[in-house]
Amino acid sequence: MASIRKEAVVDARPDAAWDALRDVGAIHTRLARGFVTSTTLDGDTRIVTFANGFVARERIVDLDDDARRIAYGVVDGRPTHHSASIQVFPDGGKSRIVWIADVLPNDIAPTIDGMMEQGMAAMKKTLESP
Repeated sequence: MASIRKEAVVDARPDAAWDALRDVGAIHTRLARGFVTSTTLDGDTRIVTFANGFVARERIVDLDDDARRIAYGVVDGRPTHHSASIQVFPDGGKSRIVWIADVLPNDIAPTIDGMMEQGMAAMKKTLESP
């Protein structure tokens, strides 16, 4: 199983970064503008449309306010397994965001890795913008 990890320090207070991350239906406006173009909630899942046209149906597994962590997994599509988490940690007056995804089959890892790289850049830009 491929495990992909992305990490970035963001010039935003941890509470502000977490507030945007925990708003699971507003990725496209509050967390990763330009990378995600639409997010729709459907019960415990969200349908996420990416700028490249890819659409993912993600089940929200856990939303932990104390740990500032969300866990989710893709439930439809090419991955036979996908579980991921994004967590916000204090880093001085800034935030360190850690995003981890475990995926199968292994041959989709480069695609997921590239999307996560773009996603992390969009998160940093969105969270640091006024």
